[in-house]
Amino acid sequence: MLALIAVTIIGCSADTQAPPMLAKPPPAPMDPKPGAPGAGDEAYPNDGNGGYDALDYQVGIGFDPATSHLDGDTTVTARATQDLSRFNLDLRGLEVASVQIDDKPAQFAREGEFELVITPAEPIRSGTVYRTRVIYSGKPTQAATAALGDGGWLKSTSGGAYVVGEPHSAAFWYPVNETPLDKATFRLTARVPDGWTVISNGRDTPPKSVGGWSTTTWTEPNPIASYLTTIAVDKFTVDRATLPDGTPVINAYAPGTESKRDIENKLPEVLDFLKTKFGAYPQSAAGGIFVNEDIHFSLETQTRPTYAKWADLGTIVHENAHQWFGDTVSVRSWSDVCLNECFASYAQWLWQERSGDDLDARYRAALEITGKSAEFWSHRLTGAGTGHEFEGVYDKGILAMHALRRKLGEDVFNRLLTGWPQQFKNGNASWNDFELFTSNLAGTKLNTFFDTWFHSDKVPADADLYPGKLRG
Repeated sequence: MLALIAVTIIGCSADTQAPPMLAKPPPAPMDPKPGAPGAGDEAYPNDGNGGYDALDYQVGIGFDPATSHLDGDTTVTARATQDLSRFNLDLRGLEVASVQIDDKPAQFAREGEFELVITPAEPIRSGTVYRTRVIYSGKPTQAATAALGDGGWLKSTSGGAYVVGEPHSAAFWYPVNETPLDKATFRLTARVPDGWTVISNGRDTPPKSVGGWSTTTWTEPNPIASYLTTIAVDKFTVDRATLPDGTPVINAYAPGTESKRDIENKLPEVLDFLKTKFGAYPQSAAGGIFVNEDIHFSLETQTRPTYAKWADLGTIVHENAHQWFGDTVSVRSWSDVCLNECFASYAQWLWQERSGDDLDARYRAALEITGKSAEFWSHRLTGAGTGHEFEGVYDKGILAMHALRRKLGEDVFNRLLTGWPQQFKNGNASWNDFELFTSNLAGTKLNTFFDTWFHSDKVPADADLYPGKLRG
């Protein structure tokens, strides 16, 4: 009773007037400007765009192999990194019908070879997450040049199509911020005539057939650089399995490639070996896409590499090593592609060492063959210049990695192999990052070694050509 009276007295004597509400400050004034028409890559400054960070791609397409016609409906979710008056996406050779931003019509125009310039109805404030929907169509094309890695949308001999290319491929079939610096999650919903199969990145849902057309959805939840996204449409034979940790394995064989099962069946063994060197498998799925085409490169399309008809077991090792070096850790600039290719190429040597090969002897033999060849040593492994990034990374790059191994010693080198992909997992890194990371692991500066092997076009001095055990 007393408690009730006390509450009553307190309630009656309290000031019942609510405190004044503080007025919400007005938003800061905007200073909208166009996003940059390029991401500033050292080798390809016009690739990609500035002013925003892509977060997710929801790509929808319909494709008819009989006519090679593609209908596209893609939504890009992004966060503005500045006040935007307009911004660009990259799209090559397809006709745009409409653009919407957060369901409101936006103006658009084409500029140059591949710029899609989009002007929203109202400027976009820095920090805002917004969705850009692009409706487009046409016949996708391939790259105009035949340089290593150039590709795009390619027609297969069996009448289907597939996408590979480095550094350019994504913009040939969907609007994108085409730079490895802007990784995002990816989802593809593809509609093709019954009898054809769609293979892409990540994990799929069972296809649904309506009215003679089959629709399949593929989802990659890990951030992915755009050149590592892919689609392949063919009358595939598809094999499915599961790794011991539950990771789904999906292998697709175009007509005429079924014999490649013999090497692809070794994939679980390859991944088990690579895990002992590089750490836990970093991807959501595994497998391969085997096309019956004599293209001059295979590609580490994320979770599911794409293999040319000449691919062998060494290629399987190489492309799956990329799932760590190149896919989970992507380059900041194409001039640093040795971070991808030098490691993946050396992984093939590590695989052969597993079978008893003496890599020191192989290294010395390779030096005897190359001798003082100015051509061999002229290829810089970093900063090689536009169009020359890949010229030395598959041969000189292997020797450089073995020399680095002997320079560091086994313990530090092994910690480098596991530590690097973990340190930058799902992100980007530069060659400068790599030199700093490696020097910190070694506890000493390695400037001279890196300069003579990776930045120079001359034969390294003997001290760096034969470091560590190689001096014997």
